[in-house]
Amino acid sequence: MAGVSSESLTTALTALEAKLPTASLQLAKELFGILGTVDSSAGLRRALTDPSRSGDEKSALVKQLVGGKVSADAAEIAGGLASSRWASARDIGDALETLAATVVIAVAENKSAVSASGISGLEELENDLFSFNQTVASSHEAQRALSEPQASAAAKITLAEKLVPGASDEAKVLIGQAASQPRGIRPTRLVARFAELAAKRQQRWIATVSVTRPLTETQASRLQAGLNALYGRELKVNINVDPALIGGIRVQVGDEVLDASVVSRLGQLHRQLAG
Repeated sequence: MAGVSSESLTTALTALEAKLPTASLQLAKELFGILGTVDSSAGLRRALTDPSRSGDEKSALVKQLVGGKVSADAAEIAGGLASSRWASARDIGDALETLAATVVIAVAENKSAVSASGISGLEELENDLFSFNQTVASSHEAQRALSEPQASAAAKITLAEKLVPGASDEAKVLIGQAASQPRGIRPTRLVARFAELAAKRQQRWIATVSVTRPLTETQASRLQAGLNALYGRELKVNINVDPALIGGIRVQVGDEVLDASVVSRLGQLHRQLAG
């Protein structure tokens, strides 16, 4: 996905962040359900990506289609996607799939963040997804069963869950989706995509810090406390010594970089280090 479709997906993911702290698996299932409806109708996909229709018109079409059948949040998310611009009819489905998977991943993150770092729930989810793929890769019988066109979606979901009996509820939702609705690719490839999304989400919990010289234990503790306060969560801090830095520190958390251009936030961290 590139160009205008990539921009629309980025906008949708940014808007979704506000809903993720209280998101549920039910919301993800509703979004996956809407995806199934969109995928089942080429005419609907064309209507939702028709550049001659206004965004409001396309959004109203989706809300009319799903109204009363899903939650207000699901209808709002789907309507927002429909109102955006897409380079191809396929792209809106790919975006809806990404948003639904992101909700599942956030549920796993939130579940562990209540009592510990959210990274633990994300690692558990990623491990479950990898376990499924490894199990399928080692069984030709499972591969044939998951690709059998005559098998029902329910049968494939049942089989997929049996392959990873100890998986979390979040992993089962993603694995079941990949098994029953792989959307033209191998189920294991879609599971790998979901694992990549989970791995990217983990980066929100990891701070990579570059400094000009090694920090003392006291400085490292102050840095940890300052970053936790700044981001509002318990981060895993990796400290690298980079003599090439002119001075101060450079911090990267996910896609966000704090450097000399972010004076106020770096100033706050320097005050924390100075005690």
